[in-house]
Amino acid sequence: MAQPPHAPATAAPASGAAAALRPAKGAWSTLTILCFVYVLNFLDRQLLSILAKPIQDDLGVTDGQLGLISGLYFALFYCLISIPVGWLADRTNRVRVLAFACGLWSAATVACGLSANYPQLVLARMTVGVGEAGGVPPSYAIITDYFPPGRRGTALGLFNLGPPIGQAMGVAFGAAIAAAYSWRAAFMILGAVGVLTALVVLLGVREPERGGLDRAAGVPPKPQTGPSGFWPTVRMFFSTPALLLVALASAATQIITYGAGNFTTLFLMREKGMTLQDVSLWYALVVAVGMGGGIFVSGRVIDRFTHRSKAAYATVPAASLTLAILPFLGFVWAPSWPLALVFLLGPTFLNYFYLSSAVALVQEEVSPEQRVLCGALLLLVMNLIGMGVGPTFVGAVSDAVRGSHPEHSLQVAFYALTPMYAVAIGLFLALARVLRREQAA
Repeated sequence: MAQPPHAPATAAPASGAAAALRPAKGAWSTLTILCFVYVLNFLDRQLLSILAKPIQDDLGVTDGQLGLISGLYFALFYCLISIPVGWLADRTNRVRVLAFACGLWSAATVACGLSANYPQLVLARMTVGVGEAGGVPPSYAIITDYFPPGRRGTALGLFNLGPPIGQAMGVAFGAAIAAAYSWRAAFMILGAVGVLTALVVLLGVREPERGGLDRAAGVPPKPQTGPSGFWPTVRMFFSTPALLLVALASAATQIITYGAGNFTTLFLMREKGMTLQDVSLWYALVVAVGMGGGIFVSGRVIDRFTHRSKAAYATVPAASLTLAILPFLGFVWAPSWPLALVFLLGPTFLNYFYLSSAVALVQEEVSPEQRVLCGALLLLVMNLIGMGVGPTFVGAVSDAVRGSHPEHSLQVAFYALTPMYAVAIGLFLALARVLRREQAA
């Protein structure tokens, strides 16, 4: 079994060779394409929550059913399929895997718009989850092989702008199309864009050399398990304290982000009085500025502070989550939607610092031949717990208290979600202690 690495790759950027390295040819154009694919990945994933109100009105879906279809059901397919997809991508052409996945989830998004009842919508959403399982892990590894050590935090931070841009575009275009035509048209139009994008990936992205920039930077090679090392890599991931803790801490954070995020539009419309037109403008701006700014800044902060201490991979997200608690409570409490959006800027900016940190740490802690699979394992833990538990919990609590709090059931559910901040912060602080010990050793 592969042993946890003792000479972290993050030490390499301090060397002159690594500092002088530039991104590979075509790195920035590739990053742009992959970021747009991630935009569509998250846009298609979030359309259900953005258009929850008209879907509820049309199909008679409850909060609990919405929580299951956007949470547990989706997460099971998304997470479990990502593992064999990650193993396959580590051994084949990652660009082709990504292009096929993009085409599949986009076609399934079109099918969501054609659904006539809840079971059909569930089946279409599960297919979206199967396709999206092949989207992010290959992209992480492709980017890591296009950008040298010391530049990856920024590159992955830019790539991770996909979720805020995707959610903002989903809010803006999805709500606007639904308001002008129908929620079905929004799914079909945006899904068709994804099918065309899959062709762009297949024809416009070159498969990079695995680990080429690590060797050029003089990064010490990681222990490798060879081409057939699926289970050794899985065992290595879950037996390495730093990798397991960063996955669990990120998962606890995603219980908050997915739990609240998948019901925010419904909460703003049903309990704060926003319309679809209001949502398409003002909430889209909050997502674009808040989440987008937070993820971009976090990548720069990670690259800056991890040169000084490897523990910054954990202390930076712990600090950002601590600062997010009070504005989150203010958002839930606010008596009007304009004030709620002002408060929402805080957690929208601060809740996502963990993402670039977690991805960069995992990608640099393992060998190039393990990066896609380990990225998939990170997403497995993060999303199976975060996506699986968060929306399911919020929807179930809302349904449970609807009788006693008919006008504010989602507000009660959001308050019940708040203690997860303490859990996530505690796990990141535990990770910081482990990283300090590793660096000292």
